[in-house]
Amino acid sequence: MFRLLAFAEAITWTMLITGLIMRATLGLDWAVLVGGSIHGFVFLAYAFTAVLVGVNQRWPLGLMALGVVSAIVPYATIPFERWVLRHDRLEGGWRREATDHPADGNVINRMLRWFLARPLLLTILSVLGIAAVFTILLIIGPPGGRD
Repeated sequence: MFRLLAFAEAITWTMLITGLIMRATLGLDWAVLVGGSIHGFVFLAYAFTAVLVGVNQRWPLGLMALGVVSAIVPYATIPFERWVLRHDRLEGGWRREATDHPADGNVINRMLRWFLARPLLLTILSVLGIAAVFTILLIIGPPGGRD
């Protein structure tokens, strides 16, 4: 899922950039609306997934932040995904059971295990949460205001 969203995020950057070019050259404002909306939703999904995977894989906070920030730079999610894969930061499955690791007793890890034991609920709540954030951001308006 993380790898898929890393590539999807890069593809939606292409859609947004293409929309910006179409608006500037052809006056097609709708192209930015479509490309930007799709990109925004996928950006949020990727950011959530980067944090979820980071907590599961016990990444340091800085690495999780770098994963999220990589989505801000066009196409940077692909090299980030390749780096974490190459450095075995995606090894292992989902942590559904407690281990002897000291961090497993904290609230975040207990919640992670609880939700991972209920993947359908995690998926539904994730999609609803991302959709809610996306809707709020749409109400606030695009970055830099409206043209």
